[in-house]
Amino acid sequence: MATYPDWSYFPRRSEAPLWVSEFVGLINSSKSDIESNIHTRLESDAVLAALRSKLVDIGWQIESGKKAIDKISRPVLFGDAGVSKVNYEIDGWHPVHKVVLEIESGRGWQGNAFFRDLIRTSLIQGADYLVVGMRSSYSYANVKSQNDFIKARDQMDAIYASGRLQLPFEGILLFGW
Repeated sequence: MATYPDWSYFPRRSEAPLWVSEFVGLINSSKSDIESNIHTRLESDAVLAALRSKLVDIGWQIESGKKAIDKISRPVLFGDAGVSKVNYEIDGWHPVHKVVLEIESGRGWQGNAFFRDLIRTSLIQGADYLVVGMRSSYSYANVKSQNDFIKARDQMDAIYASGRLQLPFEGILLFGW
């Protein structure tokens, strides 16, 4: 029996925290609006928009547009007098659980956005967890369909199994939409 969404929690030796089941349930309840096997042209902003109200209801701060006031920004470096000097914009932030959210679409795997998310969010101060959403189905050029979630999951397995790259998170939730 297939479940939606596909998801994996890393490191695999750790049990997922309680907030993960609530988050995954929310994604499941939005399946008809976001499933990439059905909505082949859906971009990450549209997925975020479809999830926004439900995520806000459970305590998330979610980007609501492209204007500066609509963005979610988190500090990376502080300068003189403790003022934030370098900030990164992210798709979402849960201030209680200290979770960064990034939703990726077309460039998620092919454009290396997944790797960019891993590195950039690793630098965000106070981020204990990372959630990355990847397409379960993506078609481009001559490739009929690839599963970006599986590609990212396999990469996460390699990262944790090799032990050579130490990520600063207590855990990472990867899900396929």
